[in-house]
Amino acid sequence: MVFSSTVFLLIFLPITLAIHYLLRTTRARNIFLLAVSLIFYAWGEPVYVLLMLLSIVSNYLFGLGVEKGRRRKFLLIAACVFNLGILFYFKYSVFVENNFRALFHLPPGERQVPLPIGISFFTFQALSYVIDVYRGEVQAQRNILQLGLYISFFPQLIAGPIVRYHSIEAQITKRTCTLEGLEQGIIRFILGLAKKILLANNLGIIVSSFAVHVRGGVSLSFAWLSAVTFSLQIYFDFSGYSDMAIGLGKMFGFEFEENFNYPYTASSVTDFWRRWHISLTRWFRDYLYYPLGG
Repeated sequence: MVFSSTVFLLIFLPITLAIHYLLRTTRARNIFLLAVSLIFYAWGEPVYVLLMLLSIVSNYLFGLGVEKGRRRKFLLIAACVFNLGILFYFKYSVFVENNFRALFHLPPGERQVPLPIGISFFTFQALSYVIDVYRGEVQAQRNILQLGLYISFFPQLIAGPIVRYHSIEAQITKRTCTLEGLEQGIIRFILGLAKKILLANNLGIIVSSFAVHVRGGVSLSFAWLSAVTFSLQIYFDFSGYSDMAIGLGKMFGFEFEENFNYPYTASSVTDFWRRWHISLTRWFRDYLYYPLGG
């Protein structure tokens, strides 16, 4: 299920919003949002909801272990291996196998591994939570349902932004849902939907038509037009999903950080990556670049 689908817009979202606002306590709303998030995730490939549940339970236990356990560093390493191992298997194992077969002149393999939606995003979120607990930046979450909501919350599940646990911890336990927030969320969601449907999808049609003419050779101006159109398609598609995610969060009382900041106005490559997919750039900076001595 994607945010621009008819099922989501006309059935899933209205029903979810209506029931959410009928519930009066944050605890009841959290349980409900966790349930609908798992339903949302299971919609396309039901079996992979078991993978999501495995991630929630495992990282819940890892978090408790690295906070006060005697073998904190070992558990942290185990958490990294577990989360990154799952990510590697589903995203790169077939690629590595095919290259291995090609290197040794073996017949190509027929194994296919369907990719679970949003696996990179919920894996990075879960891993950042365990690392932050290890660093002492946050306390381990004792309520597995609240941690489950953090990992599986459906607005940022498909394409981000990557939400850090410390930025949303207080909102999970206590948040205020207002009509003003609902209105702002709807406006932001519509803006993102327009980017996706009206701009990205139509630019995608143009890009596809360019691909047809490439085989016969193209002029320099045509090649530049194709590159610019493709760049705009990627931007409006990705930032559109981020806008929809931020808007959905506001509808349910959550505040997510911005994920794009006019990247094509950047003055350098470094500045571009500070503006493009901000949450992912910060994740790699804080959990990979700095720890390696950057």
